[in-house]
Amino acid sequence: MKIAVEGCMHGDLDNVYATLLHLEKVENTKIDLLICCGDFQAVRNERDLESLNVKPKYKSMNSFWKYYSGIEVAPFPTIFIGGNHEASNYLWELYYGGWAAPNIYFLGFAGVIKFGNIRIGGLSGIYNARHYHLGHYERPPYNERDIRSVYHVREYDVCKLKQVKEPIDIFISHDWPVGITDYGNWRELVRFKPYFEQEIQSKTLGSKAAEELLNKLKPPYWFSAHLHCKFAAAVQHGEGGPVTKFLALDKCLPGRKFLQIVEIKSEPGPYEIHYDEEWLAITRKFNSVFPITRKPAQLWGVQLDTEDRQWVSSKLEEKGTKPPCFVPTVPSYNPSQPISNGSFLGHFRNPQTEYLLQLLGLPYLLDNALEARDMTHSPMPSIRGETTTEEDSGEDVDDVDEIEEVEDADV
Repeated sequence: MKIAVEGCMHGDLDNVYATLLHLEKVENTKIDLLICCGDFQAVRNERDLESLNVKPKYKSMNSFWKYYSGIEVAPFPTIFIGGNHEASNYLWELYYGGWAAPNIYFLGFAGVIKFGNIRIGGLSGIYNARHYHLGHYERPPYNERDIRSVYHVREYDVCKLKQVKEPIDIFISHDWPVGITDYGNWRELVRFKPYFEQEIQSKTLGSKAAEELLNKLKPPYWFSAHLHCKFAAAVQHGEGGPVTKFLALDKCLPGRKFLQIVEIKSEPGPYEIHYDEEWLAITRKFNSVFPITRKPAQLWGVQLDTEDRQWVSSKLEEKGTKPPCFVPTVPSYNPSQPISNGSFLGHFRNPQTEYLLQLLGLPYLLDNALEARDMTHSPMPSIRGETTTEEDSGEDVDDVDEIEEVEDADV
């Protein structure tokens, strides 16, 4: 199986797909799958654009809306995770994963799926210690703080991924695991990104949650983006243990290293996306403690057993393992029509999400805005030794573009 890996998409689907089609032609090869490591920017219309966490000068419809509307169709099956520059209102509809557009699949805030016989897991967002232990309290339309905190990784989603016992072939995260630079040529890295050196030395560059998952899951391949550069590493898990090949890639711009083709042993195609039985069993078990307010999830005591797996297996035998087809939930952007005002506020229940929850016999909690909002503006307790307030919750600088602008200004 030949897999194309792309760093930060930033909504530029047209150029990424055109590059891959050109590569297929000149190399006389066939690409089976495209994986995008975040900042995908699935913007369907003007309202999604309002929820996109970017500086005003970067706000643009870009090209995803054409694939959402059916004007264009992705030439390759595409799997992506979320980063820190997303239209989070749409991704929240697909919290458990699903088709964001025909042939374009979102892995969810955390997820595992099968593509052919290859097992792919992923974690959306970036790590921020102030929000890590909180629940998913943010709801659209987002205020100035929530539009940033909504993409911060939560312990609940990481804990679910830690329950995975069967081997994962590929794992995707937006930010890098902390300490990954120890396993590659970090001195060459800081030649081009000198402002990384202090964080590398202090072991603060990257995600602690991703580091924990790397050490737990030990996948053969791990792909990331976020820091807008190419970096490769090889992690040996103990003496004689398995090796994880790590690769981070840049954002889609001319002259940047944003694409890589990786060939992985697999069964012959054709390949399709299917639900992963173990992951659905984990999702079903942990949904009972799904945190929908600021309060942390009560994770202790939740254990997967054989009956959970057997229950899911019987359901998949009955209903099948393929996710339901893509269904549009809001009107797409139309460049020939004037921008509409106020017509797409609030949350939309995505039929794909409803199908999955019905399959697993679970309640729909994603639009529980009242309880979440009641907790949003209450004083925040100290969690595991951390002091967090609403006032400081939006002050973190987790935007690499902002850092790059400062560096460019200094040159």
